[in-house]
Amino acid sequence: MTQPDFFSWNMERDPILRSTIVAVVVFDTTPHWDRFVDMIDRATRVVPNFRHKLVPAWLGLAPPHWVVDPDFDLSWHLRRLALPDPADIGTVLDVARRSGMESFDRDRPLWQFTLLSGLDDGRAALVLKVHHSLTDGLGGIQIADQIVDFAREGTDRGPLPDTPVPTETSALADTVEWDVATGIDLARKAVGSALPTVRRALVNPIRTVQSAATTCAAVVRFARPIPDTLSPVMTERSLRRRFAVIDVPVEPLHQAAKRADGSLNDAFLASILLGLRKYHTLHGADVEYLRATVPVSLRTEADPLGGNRITLVRLALPANVADPAELMHRIDEIVGASRHDPAVPLSGAIAGALNLLPSSYLASVFKHVDFLASDVPGSPIPMYVAGAEIERYYAFGPTLGTALNVTLMSHTNTCCVGINADTASVPDLQAMTDCIVDGFHAVLGVGAAQPPAATVLTPSCVSV
Repeated sequence: MTQPDFFSWNMERDPILRSTIVAVVVFDTTPHWDRFVDMIDRATRVVPNFRHKLVPAWLGLAPPHWVVDPDFDLSWHLRRLALPDPADIGTVLDVARRSGMESFDRDRPLWQFTLLSGLDDGRAALVLKVHHSLTDGLGGIQIADQIVDFAREGTDRGPLPDTPVPTETSALADTVEWDVATGIDLARKAVGSALPTVRRALVNPIRTVQSAATTCAAVVRFARPIPDTLSPVMTERSLRRRFAVIDVPVEPLHQAAKRADGSLNDAFLASILLGLRKYHTLHGADVEYLRATVPVSLRTEADPLGGNRITLVRLALPANVADPAELMHRIDEIVGASRHDPAVPLSGAIAGALNLLPSSYLASVFKHVDFLASDVPGSPIPMYVAGAEIERYYAFGPTLGTALNVTLMSHTNTCCVGINADTASVPDLQAMTDCIVDGFHAVLGVGAAQPPAATVLTPSCVSV
């Protein structure tokens, strides 16, 4: 287990920091069950992470080890339920949030898929539940590529790969091997950076000292405890969760961002901040800044499927800017600077250090962040699962101690926005959803003659 993967696993010493990812896939019809089972079986052979379970290291002197589960039972991980009539997206979200609130069986691979039939208009839904230590958002998209088709009739993927074979392991040997490999890697990195550092010190000693001081300050800032929320409203934390979803057209949001010389992520974050600003106003509170956790992907094409290749950056974002274009400019500057933070390349080592600290310290790092926002690019073309077309793909990332997690997953021509809210922080989720919808409207109106109108579909789903 890598240090970032272990970090996601280790956080759960405090249950409020539980790192479960839930996603809801909405289909135009019910997938063929036998085909679906065969697709998942194949996927677990191509991506063997989904047949791995965790075993503790010897005396806890290393992170747990991934091993092939000798008792792997695909039928335990795949479930199907018929929804009671009448069933709509709100019914699906209730099933999904209950699934997300349940902890995993730690003696089995950390995932579970539930197919829900009986949705209105003959549709169906799939609730995906995966532990964050297994994969991050982009890794999940890569894994999804192994179980989807690009035609309703299916795709010929060739012969079925062999079943991963369990191997005999020794907790002591695995622990020693991990510790030795980690030591060698650290030594290699230290030697690799020593000569350039010495060279820079000889050529420009003052700049070298300044650079070292800047890096040290960045590392401290990266992992320092936070005593209080910036929000005077969203202050409480609990284990209770509620889900909501919003649909936003991709192209108009892209165009609004472009007209403000920003990115889709700038438009997304601006929409959330404008919504949170209005939400605070509804509660009689003014707020200048809100603290956000924003995942930054470190994944490269050479990285294997699955696992965590992200780092979590905490940013203070302006919540007192009413003009959407100006707000996007401010966000672009802040987020752009964070990507060049000297601490970002050191995030793996920082995660390793944090893994050694008590859970109370991890809680102090995350629990007073106001919200978490993540933008994950999805598929621009239609996709199918066992004969059913994917209409929507909503992701609900873990709150990780924040008041709410807002995740945008693009799919064809729609930005599917999933909101995972702690009900102690956000007891009136419908009001919060309406405020964020208004935020999207404000952003879509940047430079546009007339933004699209919003239509409320259910108490849990809004289309912009």
